[in-house]
Formats: sequence, structure tokens, C-alpha cells
Amino acid sequence: MGIVKNLFMPNAYVKSVFEIDIKKLAETGVKGIITDLDNTLVGWDVKEPTKRIKEWFAEARQLGITITIVSNNNEERVSNFSSNLNVDYIFKARKPMGRAFKKAITHMNIKASETVVIGDQMLTDVFGGNRNDLYTIMVVPVKRTDGFITKFNRLIEKRLLNHFRKKGYIKWEEN
Repeated sequence: MGIVKNLFMPNAYVKSVFEIDIKKLAETGVKGIITDLDNTLVGWDVKEPTKRIKEWFAEARQLGITITIVSNNNEERVSNFSSNLNVDYIFKARKPMGRAFKKAITHMNIKASETVVIGDQMLTDVFGGNRNDLYTIMVVPVKRTDGFITKFNRLIEKRLLNHFRKKGYIKWEEN
């Protein structure tokens, strides 16, 4: 189970992106964030960034951190949301495959060691980030509802979380 822990265990777990100390990330040398969109930044059915999300992105920008949204969703969804924030994006990313993560890092012109991945799914965001030796932060999903494939992923994720909890690897509780 050690390999499973290394691949699926996030480096950190928070209730929302707003609990992430962006200033601390910048101070530790983080120059780029790869973030998921749906149920990470906003609910999967929220079309535009909230005021609070806009402020979060602005704070990162002020601290010299570049953000790229990397989503498995379609171009229209990801493009419309990202354009409101004036950030780059990758749609139909096929996470957890590594190509989108590498493309985002290259496009941000940073090193993997300067990159953080933020997402709400262990089987896509965390697994993809960990496979690419990136620092991963998992957030509690913004909404409890998901699409069909994500519902399946959540069942596996729940088993992994329960296992990690029983082994004492994690201390957090779900919402």
C-alpha cells in the first residue's frame, strides 16, 4: 500500500482554496499553480468566477504566482470561466495523464519544483500531480453533486481516504 499512498495521498488537504495561504506558497518559492475548475474553484454548474475567486486569483498574481486552470471539461466551459480571470487554461486535459501538467508547467515557464497542483479529486488531480512529482493540495468538493464518472471516482476515493485514515496517514475529516 506504500505505492498507493505515494500516488494518491495529497501533500495537504484543506476545506477550500480560500484556506490556502498564497503568501506562504510564494515565500516557499512557488511560482505557479495548476488548479482544477469544477468543484475546486466553484461548483461544477457555476458558469463564472465568484468575487471571492477573482480576489484569490488577484492575490496570487500580486505575489508573482501564475495560475493555469487545467480541467477535464470541454473548451467552452473552461474557456468562458478562464477568460473572466484572464488566465491560461487547458481543457479536456485527460487528467491524471501527465501531458496537461507538463504543458502547463512549460507554458508558465517554471520548474516542477516551483509548482503546486490544487484539486478536489484524488484520482485525477492528486494522482496526476503526484505522478509528476508536484506538490498536491486536495480541497473538499465545493458541491456534493457530480457527473457520472466523478461519482464512480468518489467511491474509490472514499475507500482510499478511509484506508489512509485507519492507517493514521491523515488527520482531516470530510465536511
